[in-house]
Amino acid sequence: MNDLVRSALVTGASTGIGRACVEKFVAEGWQVFASVRKGEDGERLKAEIGEAVVPLIFDVTDGPAIAHAADQMREALMGATLGALVNNAGIAVAGPLLHLPIEEMEKQMDVNVTGQLRVVQAFGPLLGADRSLSGAPGRIVNISSVAGFSAAPFVVPYACSKFALEAFTQGLRRELTPYGIDVVAINPGPIATPIWDKAESVDPEQYAHTDYIKPIRRLVNYMLERGRGGLPPSAVADAVWAAVTSPKPKLNTIVTPEPFTQWLLGIMPRRMADRLITKRLGLTPDALEP
Repeated sequence: MNDLVRSALVTGASTGIGRACVEKFVAEGWQVFASVRKGEDGERLKAEIGEAVVPLIFDVTDGPAIAHAADQMREALMGATLGALVNNAGIAVAGPLLHLPIEEMEKQMDVNVTGQLRVVQAFGPLLGADRSLSGAPGRIVNISSVAGFSAAPFVVPYACSKFALEAFTQGLRRELTPYGIDVVAINPGPIATPIWDKAESVDPEQYAHTDYIKPIRRLVNYMLERGRGGLPPSAVADAVWAAVTSPKPKLNTIVTPEPFTQWLLGIMPRRMADRLITKRLGLTPDALEP
């Protein structure tokens, strides 16, 4: 590898925000290790974006596969540090907490929180925690969400994972200070990505036997509308690039087409926000009457 070319690892790189980050870093002259779960996705990225893309095949829940990928990267870097780790891989689990299968919450946290820990433990040494490597320390950018600040009904599992990721980001930044490895978060709001096509295929009728079915239908329609009208993934990629290259990046960068709404929810008294949200979704005692 050319010493003048820095490198980044982007997890969950096959589509959406991950792919946009790969495109941005390659356009800026970086080499990008793109983690995907399927070999064909990696080859597609390489064919469509260029030879600067190096596919790594692993799922963030698969420790041995992650360790193997870290060994591959160490060999490719030839003693140099990794310039950036973008923890983007994640899933969104939805459902009312009273009726949510426990295994769904476990899966949500395993992918979005424990998965990030597995990746950090495997690749952290390459960012500069291994002092034998040459080059400046790298930087970690965690793709969180505005849901890491406020939990909406029926997407609480996802919000729990992002609240946890905020704590993970803050604590990890403090722990990695001796190595010079900074850790920051990007907090997207509605972004137009393929995740919304998947959301349309989710069947809210699995909760038809509960009191929540009507509010859930309202929320699904609302989220689909917001998502498809959201910002392009490139807006998040630009924020990630700034977080990696700025001498002093923001600890949290909110990327949303609704900055005023996000600001308002942040300063509004919690009880007032509760009333606003529950009324909008029809989560009031009279609305649940048969």
